[in-house]
Amino acid sequence: MEKIYLDYNASTPVADEVVDEMRPFLNDFYGNPSALHWAGRPVKEKLMIARNQVANLLSCSPDEIIFTSGGSEANNLALKGYYFKHQGKGAHIITSRIEHPAILNPLRFLERLGAEITMVDVDQYGMVSPQDIANAIREDTILITIMHANNEVGTIQPIDEIGEIARRYDIAFHTDASQSVGKVPLDVEKMNVDMLTIAGHKLYAPKGIGALYLRKGIEVEPLIHGAGHEFGLRAGTENTLLAVGLGKACELAQEYLKDTKLEELTNYFWNQLRDAFGSEVTLNGHEKRRLPNTLNVSFVNRMGQDILDAIPLLAASTGSACHSGKIELSPVLREMGVPENIGMGAIRFSLGRYTTKEEIDQVVIWLGRFLKDCCF
Repeated sequence: MEKIYLDYNASTPVADEVVDEMRPFLNDFYGNPSALHWAGRPVKEKLMIARNQVANLLSCSPDEIIFTSGGSEANNLALKGYYFKHQGKGAHIITSRIEHPAILNPLRFLERLGAEITMVDVDQYGMVSPQDIANAIREDTILITIMHANNEVGTIQPIDEIGEIARRYDIAFHTDASQSVGKVPLDVEKMNVDMLTIAGHKLYAPKGIGALYLRKGIEVEPLIHGAGHEFGLRAGTENTLLAVGLGKACELAQEYLKDTKLEELTNYFWNQLRDAFGSEVTLNGHEKRRLPNTLNVSFVNRMGQDILDAIPLLAASTGSACHSGKIELSPVLREMGVPENIGMGAIRFSLGRYTTKEEIDQVVIWLGRFLKDCCF
């Protein structure tokens, strides 16, 4: 029996087209893009094309794209870089309680340096209230960072409204869009964001590559000092191999955004689960304002990890953490107010470009065997 992968939010396979785009850079295009001779010029041109491809997906200018080693570095550059550059104006930063650790941990680091962090609550769907953001603003607030879509439950935040508030008070606004880039259309102007994070391995590019959209006029302090690469904001010879992979992945994403198959398949999955298990299964997150590929469900009075352990051919995930043999409720679900007997049974199924209806039907059968018969 074939293995089934439903953990695309954790990492996607690298698309064949992306592999083909990268392959020449393992052998033929080996020059330094900063070099002015015959070996460097074509590499620089390819790097420029990749930057354009990423910019086109976000509807921004190519010189507003900074290549990084991934989403975590992009988040760190946005948060630490902005704080280091502007801490003379204030030290207050606003975020939410359900951000990814790649946001929360850099903010905890900045707290040790004098920053003051306000974390706003979310509702039962994992949604941030723009009014709560407005109420949290102080005279010394310099930055707001709210994820675009939650990685666990898929809830999409009202980023454009929060961005309008940030603009009104002349506060910089960053969003971690690692989970949403390539899944839903993004336009940085309409979103009213000043900085936006991309993670390559969430949209069929390799691991180890990402980007930060940095609006013109927004200044950050570099985290890596050296020569003037990436407009002076990230020293080090550019990883052209991975950058062209990310560029191609962004180009492909524009075509896939027109396809409704993934959303239809996710909705089909949810309907099949409800038909099969009725009140024994509940949805976590917003029913409509969520990523088209993400289905976080709880099997009531069960343990999500027990279910996954019993289905070794299925790759999916829970948001729960295991410490010293004890499983704890997902912090995201806890902040949403999900009761423990429901939250502990949570599983995040995240579908992708290569998921089929036949795979979904097979997963429902596997779940039925465990939940109804408790054996395989």
